[in-house]
Amino acid sequence: MKSDQLSWLGLCGLLSVTTLQAKEPATKMLSEGHPPNVVLILTDDLGYGDLNCYGATRYLTPNLDKLAAGGVRFTNFYVSQAVCSASRAALLTGCYSTRIGIGGALFPSSTIGLNPQEETIPEILKKKGYKSGIFGKWHLGYQRKFLPLQQGFDEYLGLPYSNDMWKYNLDGSVATPEQNKNKASYPPLPLIEGNDMIKEIKTMDDQATLTTRYTQRAVLFIDKHKNEPFFLYVPHSMPHVPIAASSKFKGKSDQGLYGDVVMEIDWSVGQIMDAIEKNGLAKNTLVIFASDNGPWINYGNHAGSAGGFREGKGTSWEGGQRVPCIMKWPGHIPDGIVCNKIAAMMDILPTLAHIAGAPLPKLKIDGINIISLLKGDLNANPREVFLYYYNSNCLEAVRKNQWKLVFPHRSQTYEGYLPGNDGIAGKTGNIQVETALFDLRRDPGERYDVKELYPEVVAELSKIADEARADLGDGIRNIKGANVREPGRMEVPEPK
Repeated sequence: MKSDQLSWLGLCGLLSVTTLQAKEPATKMLSEGHPPNVVLILTDDLGYGDLNCYGATRYLTPNLDKLAAGGVRFTNFYVSQAVCSASRAALLTGCYSTRIGIGGALFPSSTIGLNPQEETIPEILKKKGYKSGIFGKWHLGYQRKFLPLQQGFDEYLGLPYSNDMWKYNLDGSVATPEQNKNKASYPPLPLIEGNDMIKEIKTMDDQATLTTRYTQRAVLFIDKHKNEPFFLYVPHSMPHVPIAASSKFKGKSDQGLYGDVVMEIDWSVGQIMDAIEKNGLAKNTLVIFASDNGPWINYGNHAGSAGGFREGKGTSWEGGQRVPCIMKWPGHIPDGIVCNKIAAMMDILPTLAHIAGAPLPKLKIDGINIISLLKGDLNANPREVFLYYYNSNCLEAVRKNQWKLVFPHRSQTYEGYLPGNDGIAGKTGNIQVETALFDLRRDPGERYDVKELYPEVVAELSKIADEARADLGDGIRNIKGANVREPGRMEVPEPK
C-alpha cells in the first residue's frame, strides 16, 4: 500500500502533462527527423534488489539511478521464464517462449535455436530503416543459421551462450570428467564477430574484459549510426557466474566481487548514455534496462538479491521472474515515475513497433503495447494477466492484477540450503508445490495462502489458466497447445 501511495503522489503532479502526452498520435513521435533510436541493455542474473534505486546497498549504481530518475521504474515487470534462452526468446519475438518452442537454457550440444521464421525486433524495425547491432550474449542457438546476423541484426560481437559453458575451472585448469562432467565436455567458449570465432575465452582475465568489450563496441555503433535510426542491443554476460571485473572496478565496492561487477555494468550504462548525449541523440532515443531473470542464489556472495521476493532463478516464484526494468525517453516518458502495473518482457516488441510505426509480426504474439504506461497514464492497465510457464511447457501459475494462483508442480528451491561462496555453487533442493492463492499487493513474498478466503478468485484464475492451456499447452497436464510453433532445428546431414 505504501509504495502504491508514493507512486500515486509522484504521478499526480505530472497528470496534466502526461494525459496530453498519452493522447499524442504515433505520427507525432516520428516528427524529429526519423523514428526514435532504441537502446536495450540486458543483464544476466541481476536480481530485483541489485540496483540502488531498487534497494541495493554497499555499492553504488549512479548511472542507473539517474536513468530511473529521468524515466519510469517498473515494480511489476516480468520475464517469460526465469532462465536465459527462454527469457531472451520472448524478448526478441514478443511471445511467451513456450509458444515458439524455446524452454530453459540452450547448451553447446543443443540442436535447436530460435526459428528464423520468427520475426524479431531488429527484423520489425528494419522495415522502418533501422540499423541493428548486438554486443553481448546471444544464447538462442550457436549454429550459424541461428546466430544474430541471420536473425535481423547487422552487427554482432559476443558469446553465443552463457559464460559458464566452458571447460575451465576458476583457477584456470581444464575441468576433468571427475570434477565436472558437463564442463569437461564443452567445446571452446568462442568470442564471435559476425559469424566467426575471433578468440577463445580461456581465463578469468578474459572474462574480465567482456563488459568493457561490449561497451566499447556499443559506443562505436552509436557513433557510426548517429544519422540514421538504430536499435542497439547490449545483453551483458555478467553478473552470471563466473563473475569477473576489469581492473577499473576490481576491489572498488564494499560488497566484494559481485558489487564490483554490478558497478562496472553501471559504468557501461554511463558510457552508452554519454555517447547518446555527445551525439545529440538524447531526445530521440528510448533507453531500456532490464535483467533476463532473478539471481542464482546458491552462488552466495557471487549472486545477487531478489529484493525480498521468494526464491530466485529457475523458479516461477516472484524472485525468479520479477526483475528490475527502467525506461527513459526524454519528452515522452515523464521524469521519475514509478509504474506498479504489470508489464512483461514480450511487451517490448509491440511497444517498439508502435513507436517506430512498424507493422507487428504476421504470426501470433503475446506482447501488449504498453506505451500508455510509458506516458504515465494513471488509468491505463494494458496487461492484467501474466502466465508463469517454466521448463519445457509447464504452466505453474497465473496472475491477474494483484492475485497469483499457483498450481501443483515440482519446484527447485534454495531455501534451507547453505549457499556456496567465491564462485562455487551451493546445493539446491526440490519441493512439491500445492495449489495456493497469493495476494501480491499485501504478500509479495508469497507466504500466506488465501485460497479458502477467495474461492471466486480461484475460479476466475482457473478459467484463465484453462484458456491458456488450450492455446499454449501445459506439460504438467500433458496438454498440447493449439497455437504453439516449432523452434528452429539443426540440419542433420543425410547419410552417405
